[in-house]
Formats: sequence, structure tokens, C-alpha cells
Amino acid sequence: MTLYLLALAIGVVAGLRAMTAPAAIAWAAWLGIVPLVGTPLAFLGHIAAPIILTLAAIAELITDQLPKTPSRKLPVQFIARILMGGLGGAAIGIAGGSLVGGLVAGVLGAVTGTYGGAEARARLATAFDRDLPAALIEDVVAVSGAVLIIALI
Repeated sequence: MTLYLLALAIGVVAGLRAMTAPAAIAWAAWLGIVPLVGTPLAFLGHIAAPIILTLAAIAELITDQLPKTPSRKLPVQFIARILMGGLGGAAIGIAGGSLVGGLVAGVLGAVTGTYGGAEARARLATAFDRDLPAALIEDVVAVSGAVLIIALI
């Protein structure tokens, strides 16, 4: 059960910040926390994966603050979040012996994180009367959530 909750949670992180989830999983794979050697996701354990995905996550954290950044609920952004949530969930699932279960939980988490994160951010932005503080809070939740999830694996 814990496996599915962690896979769901990494999907929620992907719904908040699409690239944070795979970056965290790649670091966990490279460090040996999530054993992916000999699996279809073994590429995540190569040193290039966490470096590239971390750079992408940092770029996303920066671009998300820009006023012209498109909504996460548009098809391309939404699909990317579902794919990244599924990838993260599948990796956690493989570690626990259930790739498909982890994949499904990650996708469900990504959908939840996408819509729930958008709603929470909108409400925070209204409360602050501007978006930047809300976006920064969301960044902290996504990054700290990813770290916590990896620590719990």
C-alpha cells in the first residue's frame, strides 16, 4: 500500500511541477535508492539523467514565474504532467515489484496534482493579490514533496 501512496504522491509532484518528479526519481535511481538496473527505466540511473532532468526542472521553476507561461491544464502541458507522473510512479512501482500499479497511481496523482495545484495556486494568488508568492509556495511544496517521497522509499 505504501508503494502506491508514494507513486501517487510523486504523480502529484509532477502535476505541480512536471520536471521535478522525474528529476527526483533520476537522482534516486543514480544513488541506488530506487533500483532500476535491468529494467526498462534503467536509463534513469545513468548520471546524465539526473543532471539533464535537474536542469529541466530548474528551467521549469524559472519559467513558471513568467506571466506568459501557459496553463498547466492545456493539452500539451497536461499530457506532459501525466507522462512524467506515470514515469515516476512506474519507477517507484518497479522498485516494489508492481510497474503497472505504480504507473496507474502516478498518472492519477498527476491528474490530481494538476487540477488541485492550479486551484490551490489560484486561491493563494487571490489571497496574496498577486501570483508570485503563490507560485513560490507551490515550488517549495513540489520540491520538498519530491525530496520527502524519495526519503520515504
